[in-house]
Parts: sequence; C-alpha cells; structure tokens
Amino acid sequence: MKNRTAFAYFPLWRTAWRRVRQRPFQYILLILGIALGVAMVVAIDLSNGSAQRALDISAEAITGKATYRVSGGRGGSLDQQVYLDIRKQGYDLSAPVIEGHVLAPKLGNRVMRLMGIDPFAEPPFRPDLWRQQDLEAVSNFIVRPNGVILSRDVATEYHLALGDSFALQVEGAPTTVTLVGLITPVDAITSQRLRDLILTDIATAQELFHMPGKLSHIDLIIKDQTVAAQIKQGLPSGVRLEAAAAQNNTMKQMMTGFTVNLTAMSLIALLVGTFLIYNTVTFNVVQRRRLFGVLRCIGVTREQLFWLIMTETFVAALLGSGLGLLFGVWLGGGLIGLVTQSINDLYFVVNVREVAVSSESLLKGLAIGIFAALLAALPPAVEAMRSTPASTLRRSALEGKVTTLVPWLWAAGLGVGGFGAVMLCWPGRNLVFGFIGLCAVLIAFALITAPVARFVMLRLAPALGRLFGPLGWMAPRDIVRSLSRTSVAIAALMTAVSVIVGVSLMVGSFRQTFATWLGQTLQTDIYASAPSLTSTRPSGNLPADAARILNEWPGVREAITSRYAAVFAPEWGREVDLTAVSGDISDGKRPYRWIGGDQRTLWKRFLAGEGVMLSEPLVSRQNLRTPPGPITLMTESGPRTFPVLAIYSDYTSDQGVVLMDQATYRSHWQDRDVTTMALLLKPGVSVDGLLDQLHAKFAGRKDIVIQSSRSLREAALATFDRSFAVTGALRLVATTIAFIGVLGALMSLALERVHELGVFRAIGMSRRQLWRLVCLEAGLMGGMAGSMALPAGFVLAWILIHIINVRSFGWTMEMQFEFGYFGQAFLVAVVAALAAGVYPAWRSARLSIASAIREE
Repeated sequence: MKNRTAFAYFPLWRTAWRRVRQRPFQYILLILGIALGVAMVVAIDLSNGSAQRALDISAEAITGKATYRVSGGRGGSLDQQVYLDIRKQGYDLSAPVIEGHVLAPKLGNRVMRLMGIDPFAEPPFRPDLWRQQDLEAVSNFIVRPNGVILSRDVATEYHLALGDSFALQVEGAPTTVTLVGLITPVDAITSQRLRDLILTDIATAQELFHMPGKLSHIDLIIKDQTVAAQIKQGLPSGVRLEAAAAQNNTMKQMMTGFTVNLTAMSLIALLVGTFLIYNTVTFNVVQRRRLFGVLRCIGVTREQLFWLIMTETFVAALLGSGLGLLFGVWLGGGLIGLVTQSINDLYFVVNVREVAVSSESLLKGLAIGIFAALLAALPPAVEAMRSTPASTLRRSALEGKVTTLVPWLWAAGLGVGGFGAVMLCWPGRNLVFGFIGLCAVLIAFALITAPVARFVMLRLAPALGRLFGPLGWMAPRDIVRSLSRTSVAIAALMTAVSVIVGVSLMVGSFRQTFATWLGQTLQTDIYASAPSLTSTRPSGNLPADAARILNEWPGVREAITSRYAAVFAPEWGREVDLTAVSGDISDGKRPYRWIGGDQRTLWKRFLAGEGVMLSEPLVSRQNLRTPPGPITLMTESGPRTFPVLAIYSDYTSDQGVVLMDQATYRSHWQDRDVTTMALLLKPGVSVDGLLDQLHAKFAGRKDIVIQSSRSLREAALATFDRSFAVTGALRLVATTIAFIGVLGALMSLALERVHELGVFRAIGMSRRQLWRLVCLEAGLMGGMAGSMALPAGFVLAWILIHIINVRSFGWTMEMQFEFGYFGQAFLVAVVAALAAGVYPAWRSARLSIASAIREE
C-alpha cells in the first residue's frame, strides 16, 4: 500500500473541488491575497528594472563600441586640444563628444539628450546608428547652422520633416534648430536608443552649451592595454582615462539604495500577504478536521492528506500569482512615473515611457508567490498530517494545542526578535542584513500576537460583560476559543498597520528634519540660478551679466556665489560633487555633525583656505572615520590633499558633497563660472519688492531663475513629497491585504459556527444581537491589532530612521513623535476590521434557525 499512484488521489481531489464549490468566497480571498502581494513585488521590480533598462539604453547610445573614455578637466569639461594631441599621436580610433540635456517642447515637452559628434570620426563607435544614406545626411549638418538629426521614428511621431525648425531650451534659453537629417533605426533596440537622442555637430553643440573649445569626453577604442597605458601617461594633469562603462556603473550604484528600499518595502507587503495565506489555509484545514478524521478512519494516509493540502495551496498560489502578475504589470505602469520622477529629483535625468516587462521579473514574482504560499501552508499541512484520527474529530484538540503553545510562542518571538537585533547591529552598511533584521522584528511581533491577545481578551471579558451584558462576555471569549484562527488574522492586520505607523513616522520625521534643515541652511533672502532639469543640483551656469547685475543691485547687502562641479577623488576611484562657495548662506546656523577646532572660527578658517568640509552622506558612503583625515582631489595641476575642517548635515544628495571655499577652488581649477547666487538684503529692504524689480529687469529671459528662499524651500519640500509618494501605494496594498485577511477570518468563523449561532437564535438571541456579537468580535480584533501595531510601528520607524536610512543614504534624522499617526493607524485597524465584519454579520443575522441547527 505504500506505492501510491496519482490515481489514488483523484477521490481526494474531487473532495477538494467540492469544497471549492461550496466555499468559493474563501478561495477567492486566498487568491486575492496572494495576487496583491505578488503584484506589489512585480510592480516595484518592473519599475526599477524599467528605469535601469532606460539608463542602459541611453548609455549604450552614447558609449557604443568605445572601450575607454577620456574625461575630467576644468569644470568637468576637456580642452579640445587633448583630442587633437591624441590624434596627432596616431590613435585614429578616437572621437570627440559633447553631451547634455535639453528640453524639447515640440517633442512632447520631454527631456532629450543632445549629443555633439564629429561625423568623420563617428562611424566606428556607433555603427548600429548609421547607414550609408544616414552618413550622407550627417554631412549636411556641418554646413547648416544649428542643424540636428533625429530618429525617423521620432520625427514621424511628432510630424517633423526635413527642413522643419523647432525650439529647444538649452540651460533655460530658447534656441531654434533645424532638422537636416533622419536616421533610420536598423532594429527595435536601435529605435529605443534613438528615441531620446538629438545629434548635432561638435561646433553647434559647443555653441549651444556655451563650451567654446571644450569637450564633454573623448571616446576611444583600445584593445591593447599597453596602448591604454601610453595614452594615460600622455594626458595632462586633471584628465583621466577610464573604462567607457564606468559612468553608467556609477549611475547604477547611485540608484542602488533607492531601488533596494523599494524592493524591500514591496516584500513587506508580501509578508502581510503570507499571513493571509497561512490564515486561509489554516482555516481550510481546521474546518475540514472532521472530514480529515473520517478520511483517516477509512484508510487515507497521512502523506495523502499532506499532499492534498499542499496541492490545493499550489493551485491557488498559481492562480493568485498569475493574477498578481497581470495586476503587477498594470500597477507598474502607474508606479513608473513616481519612480522615474524620484530618480530625476534625486540623481539624474532618465526617461522611462513604458514598463519594460521582462520575463525575469515575471518569473521572480511567480516563484516568490508560490514559494510564500507553500511555506505558509506547510505548518497547517504538517499539523493535519500528524493529527490522529481521534483528535481530528475533536475541535478542542487543536485549540488545546494552541493553548499549550502560548509559552513557546513567547519564547519564539523573543528568539526571532533577538536574531533580528543581531542582524540590525551587524557592522557595516549591508542593506540586506538590515532588511532581514527588520522582517525578523515584524515576525517576532506577529509570533507574540496569540499570547498577548489571549491575555488581553480574558481580562477584557469581565469589563465588557458589565458594559454590554452577555454579548460582552461572549465576544472576547469567542476570540480566545478560536485563537488558532483569530490570532493569525490579528497578526496580519497588526503587521499591515505597523507598516503604516512605521513608514508614516519615518516619512514624517524625515520631512520635519528636512524642513528644519532647510530653514537653518537657507538664511538668504533671494536665490538665483540657471534653469535645471533636475531638482537637486542646478546643471547650468548663471549668465555672467546676470551675476554682475545681481551683485551690484541696490538693496543687496551681500551676494554669495556657489559653483557646482564634479571632481575626481583618486582614493575613492570616483567623481564626487564639489560645491565652491564665497560665503555661508546659513549665516552661521548650519547644523554640523563634527567640527575640528573652535566652531566660532570655523568659517573664518574655511574661507581662508585652511581646509574643506564634507557632507555627512559622503562620510557614510566612503566609510570615513570621525574625525576624518585629509582627502585627495584631482586638480588641474594634479592630485592635491585638503584637510577636513568639519562634517555638516546635508539632505540634498545621498552621494555626498565636498564644500570648498571659492578662492581655493579657483586657484586649483581656474574655473570662474558661477552656478548659483544667494542674495542677503540690507535691513528694511522688502524681499517681495526687490524680487518684483529683478523679475522686471530680467523679464523675457529664460536663462535665469530668480526666486525667494521661501519659494525655494517650498519647491524642495514638494520634491521631497514626490520622492516618498510611492510609499503610499505600499501602505494601501498592505492595508488591503490585511482587510482581506480579517474578512476571511470572520467569514470562516461565521461558517464554522453556523450550528452554534443557530442554537443562539433558537434560545432567543435576536438578529440584531447576533449582528452586534459578530461586529463586537470584529471590533475587538481590530482594536487588538491596532494596539499591538502601535509599539510595533514605533520599533519599525526607529529601525527605518536609525539603521536603514543611514545605511541607504547616509542621512541621520531625529524621530518626530506625531501622535496623530498613532491615532490614525489605530482607527484604520478598527475601521478595517469593522468593515470586514459587516458581511459576515449580515450573513449570520440572516441564518434560518432550522437550517442552521441541521448544519451538523
């Protein structure tokens, strides 16, 4: 009898199918819970993958066949003489490139990458972009002023023909260009690479970007390392040779913390869904214990019962995961805009127009959904397999086991929580360990749900009995009596609401810290800059005439200028953002994490060129000790070492910033450009009045943006809110999953207690009393979940603020206690539970007494 075939399971499967037809609502809830959890994971994964794919496609269009790139120089641009010297040395496989971003109103008002090239040096580097007729078109833009080339697909989409002119905004200034050539993509990949690309010749690009005699970089095709070493040796100081893919890899690394956080948050939603799966499978097992007992008595083996339950779960997981994939693709289409906007706000410009549905993401979502479901189904399947036929016929046997397990659940909760604490305290900046620890802490709170619920409900019963009479006694005792089911539903709702509390506290604390920091740092009255396509750092230069006018304007007490540049740090092997300033825009109110020497003389020493300051994220990202030692930066005259005077708080960039006085910067880089200017007004001068004067003076000019510091702070907070908009979707999905879990729990209890409820009705309980009983049970479950979610959410927020955010972004912040978040979260738990209890209460109240008593 041990050799069982698949045919032996057919009667069991027919029994399972009859169960599905009798209780479709339960299985629908199970499938929905799996689907929502999988959908969140897939949507986030597709959004992240689409953004990275867009970045790869854009980088491939620029990099092409190049193996190396020469970059660096003053202000991040190369003297074109470097290219001429390389050509003179006989390295013919080299091509000059100028690139930057422009706004194209005619092309859907989207940001495009404008690339200046030498058409004669170009073909070996990007052969997929060219055909013979395209090369003939390229030669036309050499003799046509402001001539550009577009993809034929883009030109067709926006109804542009050869010879048509259209406007571009380059660093805010409107410029008219003429379409002089079209490139026909050779395949779909090439078409995607060209969608965001505008080509022009080197001279036109230099004029548009105000880079006379300058290049962005030089592409090289070098296969011999000896040749690469020779070229590197001949480069001037401050210019470097690096792998062509280095910049793209750096940009991907910049996104790592952001994308890992989103992925981890989606997995938390799946964790809530796992509770729902466990809950539903457990209910199905519990409600069929009598049937399982009968089956065992007539010869069904333990193994057959186990595989029956696991097969049922697998089929439901397959259906739920498949539905989740469809919903995830749809949800990803909505999230991609939020994710892309956050990347543009925080890091760099990337265009993502559609979700790139990859088989890898879909298979990952399918595998995660099925694995989570089977893992959640394993404990109830094992319990059913191990139960004796006699015990399966007694409902009290299971609840007796749960009561026996209560002390062990305390121990398990403490053990898992301790493991989570170890993971969280693990040295280094490993995000994976951090999120493992966070999930372990959430699971620890879930494990102690049953003991806490039992303790609280038994002590609430007398008080509720005095308030509500017999119903008050019955409701909490019913929850305890069915603890094997109710505790899991409470745990699912508690986990979801704790996520709401934790994420809300984290976002609120971060926002308050950010707003306070803005108020401390931006003490100037008026702020002027060139227009920028990103929200974090202006990308253009302030026009020289505008800077002079602003500096000399009546009513201005002091004009503080800033220059933003990217410089290479040899010790770290990457470029870092550098800000050179002529004064302190915070007027001495800037917060610091560490200061070397007397704080009162810090800025005096800084402006005297005695050293630099580092932002806190830079120190964290590079794992620098405190106090940090001197840092080395590559200047135009070679590497130079700068002492560090202080570490300051900064929330504008998670990549880190080096702050340097302007005089020192100009002495090492010979760069006199200005990126921004902050104005301090004389006493008694109206900010709004002077702002109106400046707007009138620069009316019609698109190359300068002038705004009050108040407007700048408001714009920065708006950017912050956009960056965290995606967490709203997480909270909504987690709450929805938990709502389904409570609804399923109450429905299952109502179905299981049909006979009991029929007896209550037979001995005089009215429909209204029955309605009140079910709703009171739902309210108690919601209140229990909400009460446990408050401390769990607080712990989650503390972990997110003090561990996850520090490891991800290097930002430290103070936790802000907004008691409104706790009240809202508790209300969400109770309302969700009561809403989930409406249908079971309505259905229970409509029971026919005779049919209910005959149920058994």
